[in-house]
Amino acid sequence: MSFTVIIPARLASTRLPNKPLADIGGMPMILRVAQRALKSGASRTVVATDSTEIIDICKASGVSAVLTRVDHASGSDRLAEACDVLGLRDDERVVNVQGDEPLIDPALIDAVAGLLAQRSDCVMSTAAHAIGTLEELLNPNVVKVVVDAHNTALYFSRSPIPAARDFPAQAWWEAGSTLPAPLRHVGIYGYQVGFLRKFPALPQAPLERLEQLEQLRALWHGHRISVHVTHEAPGTGVDTAEDLERVRRLFV
Repeated sequence: MSFTVIIPARLASTRLPNKPLADIGGMPMILRVAQRALKSGASRTVVATDSTEIIDICKASGVSAVLTRVDHASGSDRLAEACDVLGLRDDERVVNVQGDEPLIDPALIDAVAGLLAQRSDCVMSTAAHAIGTLEELLNPNVVKVVVDAHNTALYFSRSPIPAARDFPAQAWWEAGSTLPAPLRHVGIYGYQVGFLRKFPALPQAPLERLEQLEQLRALWHGHRISVHVTHEAPGTGVDTAEDLERVRRLFV
């Protein structure tokens, strides 16, 4: 199985400015992410960024990097441009590892890539794990996913899904259920390169605008996303200053 890891990284961040350059144990976060990705089975790992500063930092550390436009609306747009810069064929596969995941498990990267190779009926793959607390289930910042019998995504939402018809989520949670635990979506994606090149040109879906979840665009237009359900919760991602401090403590 051959695939490329692409790590999108941009300096503009409303909640944590210059996030890719944030120091974690004496190393910029973007290099921490790249280190983890390089331990996966990827044939190559490349940072795709709009910053010459990030390009210079990566090159000084021996990490491949390509410069992309500054005006991309989303990470998938940046990935699509990176595929063109790298000269990837439509039949190749890429895994999008977010640039704020310094604790990403290399085995999870391999699993998402492998699932895409196994499921020819799906143009994308991603991951999920069982939600462990009621607070997570009710938190709109925790994205949930519902899958079918073959672990193909049916829907992603910020709301608690699946929802019990006859009683509130708290009562269902406390009483237990014969259904599988609700799933938290993990923001890692595998793509068929040919689909990734077409994806940014697809019209935005009404559900995508409502939920602010880009993956709903693929489902809206009839494409399928396979989901790797992992028993291991992913490491802490860095969205806020508090997240950054939690991760820094692990590298002391």
